[in-house]
Amino acid sequence: MAKASTEFLQTAFQDGEIEVKGQFTLGSNYTFLVNVKHEGRQLPAVYKPMRGEQPLWDFPPASLAGREVAAYLLSQALGFDFIPYTILRDGPFGPGSLQEYIDYDPNYHYFNFEPADRLRLRPVVLFDLLANNADRKGSHVLIEKHTRRLFLIDHGLCFHEDPKLRTVLWDFAGEAIPQELVETLSAFRHGFGPGMELRTALGEYLLPEELAALEARARALLTAGRFPDPPEDRRAYPYPPL
Repeated sequence: MAKASTEFLQTAFQDGEIEVKGQFTLGSNYTFLVNVKHEGRQLPAVYKPMRGEQPLWDFPPASLAGREVAAYLLSQALGFDFIPYTILRDGPFGPGSLQEYIDYDPNYHYFNFEPADRLRLRPVVLFDLLANNADRKGSHVLIEKHTRRLFLIDHGLCFHEDPKLRTVLWDFAGEAIPQELVETLSAFRHGFGPGMELRTALGEYLLPEELAALEARARALLTAGRFPDPPEDRRAYPYPPL
């Protein structure tokens, strides 16, 4: 079946019926493979209900699904378009995030990427720095099977106001941020003021202090002009790394 158009995908995700097909069992939070049924078509998706989120000491309760949506919005605002379409809506187990499923080879991941695919990761690193991603594992970077597009998943542990970055992607530590990414970052910084559309949209899912911290991280990256080295005063890598 041909891939759904963006317009059809968005309408289906908003209005379609969600049918649970199975459960992913590797993570600590409840995550389901579902079909979204709409106008005679079925679209595979990943559904993460809020009620299935395990309590965390450092993130507000029932907030991870909203952070998945915030990460998608940030990716779109930056022009990266590497997070699958994601919304927050009601489902079989209550409200949760609903994300487009990407067909990929789980045996091909960051730790065995070909050099050409590793070189594509600078925008990913910049995104994770901005989003303060506390859990960038090697298996969270996907290459779609047929298109070879790069996608990112699992962004529930993002946007904390305190430094939380834990990632396996330290390939470019100490390098100057490429000029095209500096321009992207600068455009984001200038479009993120109080009352602006993106800030308002992210404010549906993030706390005011988290929005302020996001803006501060953008400013600090522009000032530094380089990808940072791993911190020495806290854990810099997620566990497990894959």
